[in-house]
Amino acid sequence: MLGLMQVRPLLISNLIHFAERHHGEAEIVSRRVEGDIHRCTWVDVARRARCVANALDADKLAFSDRVATLAWNGYRHLELFYGVSGSGRVLHTINPRLHPDQIAWIINHAEDQVLAFDTNFLPLVQAVHTQCPTVKKWVALADADKLPQDTGIPNLVSYEAWIAGQADTYDWPEFDENSASSMCYTSGTTGNPKGVLYSHRSTTLHALAATLPDAMNLSARESVLPVVPMFHVSAWGLPYSAALAGCKLVFPGPAQDGKSIHGLIEAEKVTFAAGVPTVWQMLLAHTQGNGLKFSTLKRTMIGGSACPPAMINAFRDQYGVDVLHAWGMTETSPLGTLCMLKEKHLSLETEAQLAIRLKQGRALSGLDMKIVDTDGKELPWDGETYGDLLVKGPWVIKAYFKSEGGDPLVDGWFPTGDVATIDADGFMQITDRSKDLIKSGGEWISSIDIENIAVAHPAVAIAACISAHHPKWEERPIIAVVKKPGAEVTREELLAFYEGKTAKWQIPDDVVFMESIPIGATGKILKMRLREQLADYRLTTTEA
Repeated sequence: MLGLMQVRPLLISNLIHFAERHHGEAEIVSRRVEGDIHRCTWVDVARRARCVANALDADKLAFSDRVATLAWNGYRHLELFYGVSGSGRVLHTINPRLHPDQIAWIINHAEDQVLAFDTNFLPLVQAVHTQCPTVKKWVALADADKLPQDTGIPNLVSYEAWIAGQADTYDWPEFDENSASSMCYTSGTTGNPKGVLYSHRSTTLHALAATLPDAMNLSARESVLPVVPMFHVSAWGLPYSAALAGCKLVFPGPAQDGKSIHGLIEAEKVTFAAGVPTVWQMLLAHTQGNGLKFSTLKRTMIGGSACPPAMINAFRDQYGVDVLHAWGMTETSPLGTLCMLKEKHLSLETEAQLAIRLKQGRALSGLDMKIVDTDGKELPWDGETYGDLLVKGPWVIKAYFKSEGGDPLVDGWFPTGDVATIDADGFMQITDRSKDLIKSGGEWISSIDIENIAVAHPAVAIAACISAHHPKWEERPIIAVVKKPGAEVTREELLAFYEGKTAKWQIPDDVVFMESIPIGATGKILKMRLREQLADYRLTTTEA
């Protein structure tokens, strides 16, 4: 016997309709590429998203045709999020930090029909447009009088001219909620990137789960700053969760330095911010260097890579800001876990609480996870036993676009490539990527643990741990370090800093000081490239 409830598909257009109808006055504040601040509301975004839908109809784009973007976080990008997907097309956000050859490959693989770009990416578009025959129209996200001239790009139009003649009324169509809504390609650190194709259903369920109190805990009383780019897995779903909750949204545009971010937080009374650790390192350096505080910021969500303990402590002790550690992947839409303490943890001492906050947290409602050994046997949730992390759920990938890479699932579970522990309360902690673990004398060493100790040193800005060949122990850890401007630390001083903080046999054998460490398109350290840079490095010791 079936239930007697109405059946309405879970569509992205429902989110923008709700935001307009019930939270229409909430502001969308954007620092534009032009440098000024633009203000509008959810009502304005919904109205102009309907203009986008009509423009796509006028261009005769078919259902599920792809519309690509090369754009920062801003109101026009947000309008595309809803106008493209809401009308039944597929929004394809492209990471502009990728190599031009990879971008051209991605555009062709996705068969994008329209590509909208911020004007500061014009040189990138000029470099790739002749290699992209599927793109029929190029849209510069600018006013008509700011359209770049003599670009050599055919069928180039300004965004404002593109939507100007379109009606702002539009009946959002209803269709199968499993239809594709948007897509994002993996970073492609090895081989070509692979496309992850999200559905309206998966995106809506992800937004609902991410907004819950034990996740991001969003409400109409929040002012939300997604520093994480909208081209990085849809800014971790915040454009959708913010519409669902009716939040004020604050977009930083391309200005992501510490001074610009702090100024925006203060001016717009931001209460919740989200970004990768490298962004917050710049923010903390600015605030600490200038004796600044936060007057409204209460919580920041940090993901993309493990958050160092020193960063969590700085936010908490110096500024009274809670850090919500998170984990996810392009393949998980992206949020999989988020570290919100349970009631029983609130009475713990500071250090005991920190040990929990360092974990990536509990699964969002709707997602399941487990850890397994090399034979696929499920391992206990005791907080100590670590194994390969597998996940499944309604917003987890089941296959890549065009079946690239074959079937990624193992008995219905997606293997993340991460190694983790899970404790009895369900708190998961990434101990390493499977390919980054260091096996020394038959024992495993976590590169993340080694890095966290290094960045706690006051002279260290960035640190990355990789393995070096050792004639006796096979592999030994070495730590590559970038010093803070004006700071000094010697090899011996840094190695001595490890004493008492980890087992003696886990202390790195050497320190390599570098001017910079390679950072990828999503803000993560590129260990593969670091290994290439240090390919000729040899340990000079034979004992450890």
